[in-house]
Amino acid sequence: MAWFTDRHCFLLAVTFYGLSTLYSVFLWRKGFRRDDWVNYCLLAGGVALHTLAMTKRGLSLHSCPVNNLYEATTFLLWALGLASLAYALLPRFKFICAFAAPLLFTVGIFALMPSLDPPHGPKPEFSGALRSLHAATILQAYGAFGLAAVAAMMFLVEQRDLKIHKLRALLSFLPSIQRLELITTRLVAVGFVLLTVGLVAGSALPRQGATAYFADTKVLWSALIWLVYLEALVAHKFFGRPARRFALGVVIAFVFLLLTFGVTNMLSPLHQENPPPTVRDGQITVALVPAALHPSFSPRA
Repeated sequence: MAWFTDRHCFLLAVTFYGLSTLYSVFLWRKGFRRDDWVNYCLLAGGVALHTLAMTKRGLSLHSCPVNNLYEATTFLLWALGLASLAYALLPRFKFICAFAAPLLFTVGIFALMPSLDPPHGPKPEFSGALRSLHAATILQAYGAFGLAAVAAMMFLVEQRDLKIHKLRALLSFLPSIQRLELITTRLVAVGFVLLTVGLVAGSALPRQGATAYFADTKVLWSALIWLVYLEALVAHKFFGRPARRFALGVVIAFVFLLLTFGVTNMLSPLHQENPPPTVRDGQITVALVPAALHPSFSPRA
């Protein structure tokens, strides 16, 4: 396996975009118009790696890399990243990195889905968008719930310190307790929207076998997670659930998600590469695999 390919470079670029997003969310306390060169440098590092990825792909193809959805998406993101860096140098557009980084990170995760980058053929190939949208939005939803749980834990720690009058609460470099509550709420809302989009996209995907989409173990589990976060948001925003109970519920929900994710994935026929055989009308049926893809296949003369 070749290391440090164009996709590895792009993965590192998306990592830098994610770090820039985290910095913008958790560490900015004086507004978006502050001269913050740390965030600018993180974004610039991501764009530099992104440029390297585009260069490697272009040199390997001897042409502009826009032959599939992965290449087209990364090309557009690269142009957006360069434009953001240029505009951020202007006094009136200092805030633009804080808005560009989440967009670059979110769309970058989508572009990394393998189905968007099929092997090159005689014609451009732009399929696989729906499956990639499903996987990317579900993955980002879990990430948003994880960040919400981190913010909620920070909220609980700072609230406890304030209640017992600890000096470290006054000298803390963490965002204020009100900002942490706002961050937690917004991250849960973002994760909820992404999870909704992912579930809807998954319901439209073609399926093999007799398993219905909403009868699958993983889908039912995802629907339960969806209901848990919906209840938390509605209770907090519309029925006055105290911030402490809301934060504690967010942490517990994410711990439950982590502990049960692997088990439900193993029990899900729709999320297995080789789904188990199903019995229909007394006969065993299995998903058909093209002979050329089977490990034991050997062409005859």
